[in-house]
Amino acid sequence: MKRFVNRLWQDESGQDATEYVLLVVLIALAITAGMTVLATGINGAFSNAATSLNTAGS
Repeated sequence: MKRFVNRLWQDESGQDATEYVLLVVLIALAITAGMTVLATGINGAFSNAATSLNTAGS
């Protein structure tokens, strides 16, 4: 049993795939956070434009 656990501890065959998956997940989270901030800014700009157009039209 000790040899089996020791062999599993030293086995690094799946390490690269795991690292790539974690990297992709972190990038996806960063993109999602950035898009949320960008969407809020764009929404504010369009709201300001709509308010300006409504005020100018009155």
